[in-house]
Amino acid sequence: MSQTQRQLRLGAIIQGASGNMSAWRHPDAVADASINIDYVLDLARKAEQAKIDFLFVADGLYITPQSIPHFLNRFEPITLLSALSLVTKQIGLVATLSTSYSEPFTVARQFASLDHLSGGRVGWNVVTSPLEGSAKNFSRASHPAHDERYRIASEYLEVVKGLWDSWEADAFVRDKASGQFFNPDKLHTLNHNGKYFSVQGPLNVGRSPQGRPVVFQAGASEAGKAFAAEAADAIYTRQETPELAREFREDVRRRLVARGRNADDIRVFQGISVIIGDTEADAERRYQQTAELVTLDQALAYLGRYFEHHDFSQYDADAPFPDIGDLGENSFRSTTDAIKRNARARGLTLRQTALEEATPRPTFLGTAQQVADGLAEWFLSGAADGFVVRGGTPTAFDDFVTQVIPLLQARGIYRQAYEGSTLRENLGLAEPENQFAGRRQQVA
Repeated sequence: MSQTQRQLRLGAIIQGASGNMSAWRHPDAVADASINIDYVLDLARKAEQAKIDFLFVADGLYITPQSIPHFLNRFEPITLLSALSLVTKQIGLVATLSTSYSEPFTVARQFASLDHLSGGRVGWNVVTSPLEGSAKNFSRASHPAHDERYRIASEYLEVVKGLWDSWEADAFVRDKASGQFFNPDKLHTLNHNGKYFSVQGPLNVGRSPQGRPVVFQAGASEAGKAFAAEAADAIYTRQETPELAREFREDVRRRLVARGRNADDIRVFQGISVIIGDTEADAERRYQQTAELVTLDQALAYLGRYFEHHDFSQYDADAPFPDIGDLGENSFRSTTDAIKRNARARGLTLRQTALEEATPRPTFLGTAQQVADGLAEWFLSGAADGFVVRGGTPTAFDDFVTQVIPLLQARGIYRQAYEGSTLRENLGLAEPENQFAGRRQQVA
C-alpha cells in the first residue's frame, strides 16, 4: 500500500483520569474517573464524534496498596464495553484479557457475544499477564515463565480462532416452513487436543459480523513480536523515537512475511501521551503542573510495579540506578529491559529513573500544530500505522479531539467519516476466511 493511500488510525485509551499516576488530584480531574460511567460515556461519545477507530481498555489482575490509584478500583473490560456497545454506533471496542488466567471457550464466547452486540466492532488485546502476583488470585502455585506464557497464548489463540469458526456466516437458515433452524454442513466441531488445552466445541454463538474479532497483541519482547507475527491483526507498543518505532514496525512486518502472511495484514499502533498548549511554553507549564503531583515515594512504588513490585525505597535515591540483576525478566520484560538500559546509558540516579517513569514526558507536547506535525511525520515516515492516544493532563484528550484531529483531516491523512460499520473495515483489514469452510472448498 502506497504512502498516499495509507490513512492514519487512532485509538483512545480508557484509563481513569488522564495524565500520570497522581492525575486524579489535578484540579480539572474527575477523581473517580476509573469507576465513573458518565465520565467514560462522555469520552466514548467525543471519540466517536471525532471518528476515532476504537476505544482501548487496558487491564490487570493483581494489585497491592502501592498500585496506581486507577488500578485499585476500575471496571472489568468486557463488562464496560458491553455497556458502551449499546450507546455507540461505529467506534471500535477493544478489551484486554489474559490468556494465562482464563479459559479459551469462555473467552471465545464472551468476545463473540460482544461482537454481535456491537455489530462487529470488537477487538481483543491479548496479554499474558506480566505480574507474578496474578497467580495468587487464581489458585495457581506459580506464575508461568515469560516465554512459556507466550507458548500457552499461541495455542490458546489457535483454540479461540477455531471456536470462532464453529459456524459459517450463513449456517442459521431459520426456515419456519421446513423447520430447519441451521444447516448441519455449516457447523464445525473443533475437537482440539494440545499440550495446554483440550476443547471439543462447537461454540454456542454464531460467526462474528466481521468474521472474527480483531486480535491485538501488546508488547515488544522477542516472544511478543513472534506471537504477533503468527496470529495478531494489530500491535499496541511504545517506542521513544521515530527511528526506534520504524525499526520495530519494519521488524514485525518482516516477521509476517517470513510466516507466509502479507506485511500489510497488521497494524502497528504506538501508545502515546499528548499535551496541547496555546504555545509550547504553555504546554510545558501544563506538563509540569501534573508532574509536580507525584512524590518520590509514589514514583518508587510505581517503578517497583514493573519489577514484580520490588521495593526500591531501600536504596539511596541519589545513587546510580541499582544493579538488580534479572529482576523484571518474568514480568514487563521489554519495558524493564528498556528502563535498565536507559538508566545505564544516561547514568541516571534512582530518583531520576523513578520520576521519569512515573511522570513521563509526553511524546507529543506543544501547540496543536506541532502535535499534528509530529504525528504526521511519524506516520508518513513508516514509524507507525496509528496511535493509541492518552491525554497527558485531564483535559488534553478534549484538546486533541477539537484541535489536532481537524489539522490531520486537513492534511488528508485522517478520515472525515468512518469507512465501514465494523472495526475490521475501519482498520482496512480483510475479513478472515472460515478455516473449515476453506478446507472444504480445497477438497471440493
